[in-house]
Amino acid sequence: MNYGLYGGGTVSPNAAESDLYQSWKKFIESGETGGINPDIAKAWKRCAAFRVNPYAGRSEFVLEKSKLREVLESHHELIDLARPFMNNLYKFVAGSGFIVLLCDEHGYIMDTVGDRDVNGNTDELNFNIGALWTEEEIGNNGVGTSLVLRKPFQVSGAEHYCRKHHKWTCSGSPIFNENNEMIGILEMSGPVEKTHLHTLGMVVAAAEAIEHQIQVHRQNRELTLLNNRMNNIINNVSDGVVIIDIFGEITQTNPALERILDRSLDLCGKTIENLFENTLIIRDMLVSGKGFKDVELTIRNGITLPCLVTGEVLRDEQGHITGASIFIDTIKNVHNLVNRFSGAQATFQFEDIIGDSKELMEAIRLGTRAAVSNSNVLLQGDSGTGKELFAQAIHNRSSRANYPFVAINCGAIPRELLDSELFGYVEGAFTGAKKGGRPGKFEMASGGTLFLDEIADLPLAKQVALLRVLQERKIMRIGGERVIQVDVRIICATNKNLFEEVKKGHFRQDLYYRLNVISIILPPLKNRRGDILLLLNHFLHSYSKRMGVPAPDVDQQVIRCLQNYNWPGNVRELQNVVERMLNISGGEKLTLEYLPMEVRPQPGYANPVPKHTPGPTLEKERKRIKELQAQQETEEIVALLAECGGNVSEVARKIGISRNTLYRKMRQYNIMR
Repeated sequence: MNYGLYGGGTVSPNAAESDLYQSWKKFIESGETGGINPDIAKAWKRCAAFRVNPYAGRSEFVLEKSKLREVLESHHELIDLARPFMNNLYKFVAGSGFIVLLCDEHGYIMDTVGDRDVNGNTDELNFNIGALWTEEEIGNNGVGTSLVLRKPFQVSGAEHYCRKHHKWTCSGSPIFNENNEMIGILEMSGPVEKTHLHTLGMVVAAAEAIEHQIQVHRQNRELTLLNNRMNNIINNVSDGVVIIDIFGEITQTNPALERILDRSLDLCGKTIENLFENTLIIRDMLVSGKGFKDVELTIRNGITLPCLVTGEVLRDEQGHITGASIFIDTIKNVHNLVNRFSGAQATFQFEDIIGDSKELMEAIRLGTRAAVSNSNVLLQGDSGTGKELFAQAIHNRSSRANYPFVAINCGAIPRELLDSELFGYVEGAFTGAKKGGRPGKFEMASGGTLFLDEIADLPLAKQVALLRVLQERKIMRIGGERVIQVDVRIICATNKNLFEEVKKGHFRQDLYYRLNVISIILPPLKNRRGDILLLLNHFLHSYSKRMGVPAPDVDQQVIRCLQNYNWPGNVRELQNVVERMLNISGGEKLTLEYLPMEVRPQPGYANPVPKHTPGPTLEKERKRIKELQAQQETEEIVALLAECGGNVSEVARKIGISRNTLYRKMRQYNIMR
């Protein structure tokens, strides 16, 4: 490159004295600029317009300390990056009286490298940090003129406007960032007689190297930031993440994988076969470059854990495969997510149970006790008494509340489909089996609660399979070979007397004792008539709000009829009656005409028995309930004594009563240890 194009002519001192000096003197005396470089002429005119003293030339303007500190702090990156290049540039001229300057975009000196004291020449000028080197301050020079022209420029000898600079050659080059914004000036000043023809070229090359280093530094900073962000994402996602190279060696894992495996890992440097049971699909991906999504694989690293795995290849800038990222989620977590959005959740709480009768309060007390335990629960009561509501309330009060609540009606599913519903199946297990297989209710409820409604209707053959699962906490899908660990809490419900079903041979005794750890009997509505008015008001306001109408008044005759009706359908029937009356009445007062025929008084109906005076049928029912409760307590105590090896203190603790109370009940029910 012909760097003379950037400068103001020759660097020969003799030529400077004979030609340039005379031109300078002529300009100072008359303002004429003939025969000199146009850029130099323009620079002199700017200096004259600024009223710069041509016989001065020393910078008298120096930044105060606080301002200088701000400049240095805001340009610290440029200073740090430029200093090695300034040192290398100086090595070529060391000991020759040269000095290398780094100035900011306004012309303030930020850093210097060089021979400040050679021949005492630097005393005439001001090379101190913070000194201003613009044309307005010291006349045209390598710094000030490069600032104006925004290009490399050299000012030599008498080309300087100020006489004190005539001993110097100043070679300056702007430094630009990636947005073409000037961020500084690199300049080298030295004696005229020692300046080389390529001095400016050296400065320009150093400035360009600094610009390149700035870009590299910026890119490295962006890559570091991107890498930190990616690592932050990888370390905080809920899925386990494994990064492998092209050879299948693990280069990185994340904390979520350790949480999935419930232990710390040391997999880096090991092959992917150390983690998964079957890695064929992963190896194929590294060869073909085709990723996969939601494929079921099994982790075998010290445990056997089924997972859903997604893989995607990683490529370099040329598109070559460099490895792959693998995302892992447990089947359990996936099922929890599916259950959440598919409605497999418990919505009712104990606070949603309406009533304050003694029988209901006792059932709620037992339910809240059951909630803090992981023991199986048996709910017994007539249809419509709210067995599933109780089951959901127990689940929501338990430590499993954030996990699925899955319900299945054992009496509503055909016998031949029960196994697939409970335990699931693999692909191809039978004709019509879905592609990819299907998890059963035990898998779907893993971590949460499985509610088995109408348990008494479960066929004997299926009772054996259920008992085995309750004992081993393991299942195997139909047609599968892999054993799957399950963690579920079982709540069963029936409208039959399960103990009587055992006596009849319709229900296995061993399964009965396995399920009947905590037994709760839900009273029928006819046994808690004092709750009927509470339920009536609750349903009235609930359905009225849903229909967008005000709750109507209710005739006293209607209330008396409701309180004296036997309610074979229990709370569910009362709920149905209230909804029916509201729809038919259109918001009018509820009178006898809106009651269903079976609820209305029959011909010859006289004054009803006061609700506080139990009739013989009600008294008989209450007696039956007390007998069932006594039977329930007996069975519970006997089962716990067997479970605890006859340890009365342990049994009392599990039931939640004192040892003396337990001894009293054992004497009452004639229970022997």
